[in-house]
Parts: sequence; structure tokens; C-alpha cells
Amino acid sequence: MDTICKFSIGQIIHHLRFDYRGVIVDVDADFQGSEEWYLVMAKSKPPRDKPWYHVLVDQSNTTTYVAEQNLEEETSPEPILHPQVKEYFSKFEEGCYLNNLC
Repeated sequence: MDTICKFSIGQIIHHLRFDYRGVIVDVDADFQGSEEWYLVMAKSKPPRDKPWYHVLVDQSNTTTYVAEQNLEEETSPEPILHPQVKEYFSKFEEGCYLNNLC
């Protein structure tokens, strides 16, 4: 069965629980972290069989790994301020980042 991801690479999101903006840089169809990480970090125990996202956090040096259920689409068209944005994306257009590989 194919997993359908709600968000895509380059999309700006908002974290529902921790109230931060970010941009998605990678997508896993299901949880790919360790059992130890999940037990310590995933306090709300989100489903492991749903998509998880690698996110650059706005106005930070932080990268997070977030379950789909904790994200929503960000409505602000403003770009993300993160030192690694240029490593992943070549430009920002109409509220979305375009991948360097395109």
C-alpha cells in the first residue's frame, strides 16, 4: 500500500504543538528513527506508520523530525530564516521553496 503524504519537500509548515514555522527538506513514508529516540522525543506517541518530516526550523539552527499529525500548512508567504536553506533549495517562489535538484 502506498503512503500518501500531506506535505512535500519545500513546503512551509506550522508545528501545531510547539508553534514554530519551518520548511520540509525530506519526507519518510513512515517513522525511520530509533526506538530510543521515539520513546524520549515523541511524547504524544504519534503513529509510526504515517509520514514523518525533516524540517528546518525558522529563525533557528535547529532541524527537527516531526510526525505528520503535528503539522499544518503555513499560510504566511514569508521565507524561512535558517542557515541551511541554501543547501537544500535554489529559490523561494510563491510561498514555496524549489529544490536544488530541479
